[in-house]
Amino acid sequence: MLQLKYPNGKFIAPEVVSEQDIQQYIENIASLPSRLNSKVVHFNDMQLDTPYREGGWTVRQVIHHVADSHMNGYIRFKLAITENNPVINAYQEAIWAEMKDGKSLPIAVSLQIIEAVHLRWTIFLRTLQFQDFQKTYFHPEKKRNVPLTEACASYSWHCDHHLAHISSLAKRMNWK
Repeated sequence: MLQLKYPNGKFIAPEVVSEQDIQQYIENIASLPSRLNSKVVHFNDMQLDTPYREGGWTVRQVIHHVADSHMNGYIRFKLAITENNPVINAYQEAIWAEMKDGKSLPIAVSLQIIEAVHLRWTIFLRTLQFQDFQKTYFHPEKKRNVPLTEACASYSWHCDHHLAHISSLAKRMNWK
């Protein structure tokens, strides 16, 4: 069950992040829209409405969640760069995923959001200097400052995490 929930393992914040690491994280974030689209482009509604694990979200909910999460991520980075250790808004992602739009909206809407947000986000990230990634935001749920080095690693992991949910489901179900 844990393997289905965390197919790539839980996120562990790296203790040291190099400039090369940051570039790899950015490239991973940049490539998510095409990787995600290629996985789900041929899914039908039955496949989209299949949970990736028992008690888990459907593929449709995962895609809408990624759009919600990454819109928030982009804003968090912009806030951290333009303000001094801002307090970011946490949100109830599980409740958002259960809302009608998260459960029934066509995925094309969120795939377009993901493509646009990731384009803006990665263009923005590529303009930053390495020292900019030392800036932080305060996360009220974690009750601590989060450096952008960690946030960048986390969102890169998040891309692969949810892509692995979809990929592992497709493999188990023998979907092409």
